[in-house]
Amino acid sequence: MLKDFKAFLQRGNVIELAVAVIIGGAFRSIVNSLVNDVIMPIIGKLLGNVSFSDLKWILEPAQGEMAEVAVYYGMFIQNIIDFVIIAFTIFLIIRMFEKMKRKEEAVEEAVEETTPEDIELLREIRDSLKNKEV
Repeated sequence: MLKDFKAFLQRGNVIELAVAVIIGGAFRSIVNSLVNDVIMPIIGKLLGNVSFSDLKWILEPAQGEMAEVAVYYGMFIQNIIDFVIIAFTIFLIIRMFEKMKRKEEAVEEAVEETTPEDIELLREIRDSLKNKEV
């Protein structure tokens, strides 16, 4: 069982997944900063000095020691913007890798399609011999 676990950990997919998770976590903090520190203040300014984190729908106001009960829809909007930016960025990265892959495949196809002249000549001889036998 220990050998199987060791083999599992040494496979490339596990290491690639771990790297992706770590980079994804770091990327998330960059996107959060972009949204919270750059985009949301601009949107808030355009909407009349509104801070999205303060937007809420109060269901029950605070009374004495009891805190208010509210739905913080501003944070929800901010999380949606975070998600859209992350999804769009991932889309662009995947699109870039697909383009690079297509270019590599085109180069490989071009290399595979060019057959040396001696092999072409041998194929022609083979085909002409086959036609004479018939």
